[in-house]
Amino acid sequence: MARAGLNAERLTRAGAELADEVGFDKVTVSALARRFGVKDASLYSHVKNSQDLKTRIALLALEELADRVAAALAGRAGRDALTAFANAYRDYAHEHPGRYAAAQLPLDPEVARASAGVRHAQMTRAILRGYDLAEPDETDAVRLLGSTFHGYVALERAGSFRHTPRDTEDTWSRILDALDALLRAWPKA
Repeated sequence: MARAGLNAERLTRAGAELADEVGFDKVTVSALARRFGVKDASLYSHVKNSQDLKTRIALLALEELADRVAAALAGRAGRDALTAFANAYRDYAHEHPGRYAAAQLPLDPEVARASAGVRHAQMTRAILRGYDLAEPDETDAVRLLGSTFHGYVALERAGSFRHTPRDTEDTWSRILDALDALLRAWPKA
């Protein structure tokens, strides 16, 4: 019999909170069971295993991040949209480090197609419409933005910039200036 109050959604949210506290790599069914003061077996009627739990957390994180980015983008275009998108992405990574790590989890292709990851790609392409890029340049620009945002956040979260005198906010702003300038003057093939 399932323990009262436990369900897949509650476990996923608790797993996401746990990920933010201890790191996504440390989230397991056992760790979650300890959090609820139950035996592991009590959770298996709601989640199949630790991989299922991690996939659920990844899907939740992608949905939360997409919602945050969509709200930030509302009514914006051009550089304002680029900045809003980038800042929403970076802020989410800082506020929810475990969930952000979960959002990077490679998903089964069928699961990925049904996830909010599709919304992320659509919103990135919407931003790029303001820069008038045609294919394949648009796809290249989507990859450039994703790798730049993720790379900066990953280095920043790892503490790679803490021993330099330059403020990370100033660098972030300059990176966004540079990306905007590059997208406006995208080189022709």
